[in-house]
Amino acid sequence: MFKNTVTDIFFDLDHTLWDFEKNSALTFEKILFEHSINVDLNDFLKVYVPANLAFWKLYREEKITKEDLRYQRLKTVFDDLNYPVPDAVIHKMSDDYISKLSGYNHLFPNAINTLEYLRPSYKLHIITNGFQEVQGKKLRNSGIHGYFDQIIDSEMAGVKKPNPIIFELALEKAGTTADKSLMIGDNLEADIQGALSSGYHALHFNAHQEPEHEYCKMIHDLIEIKSFL
Repeated sequence: MFKNTVTDIFFDLDHTLWDFEKNSALTFEKILFEHSINVDLNDFLKVYVPANLAFWKLYREEKITKEDLRYQRLKTVFDDLNYPVPDAVIHKMSDDYISKLSGYNHLFPNAINTLEYLRPSYKLHIITNGFQEVQGKKLRNSGIHGYFDQIIDSEMAGVKKPNPIIFELALEKAGTTADKSLMIGDNLEADIQGALSSGYHALHFNAHQEPEHEYCKMIHDLIEIKSFL
């Protein structure tokens, strides 16, 4: 489908290549124990996962700061579970989470296989809204940093996906044009609609069991990328 038109492929990182939920769960298992927080991990994650997605949406929309995101997503969980935790501990847990998260390296199934397949024929890049100090560590620790020519993050661009500025910066750094570029990501608003609005082709990796839509083709396993390229 894209084989004769695309030269550059831009991947999102979290929830697309890097298995955020699995790595995040392992990180929380560790820091809840270290801080002697007597909360069941599954109960914690049941509240945290949707809360984190909601706060990231606010962060993308410039409605909260990075510091608010890091604090509120934890505060919300403990409030919901009616488990009082002092603010000082929440801030320390937040710092520990960021420092330890990139130590876990689980990728989605077939991530390496797919990157190996694509690398000889396409230039590969990353566009991420994740924090600069963490994303590079995730790429290196999971062994995929070397697959990518350009890594563009929102702190570098000064804006977050779906803002067109970050997509334009990515094209500039990659030395390509939107009509030759394919964005692959999990977030319909940030990755897919953002890329399409900037003239990219797009492929939606459905990591969250979302309903079908008409914006672009949808895949449920990274290995399916091979059928398009």
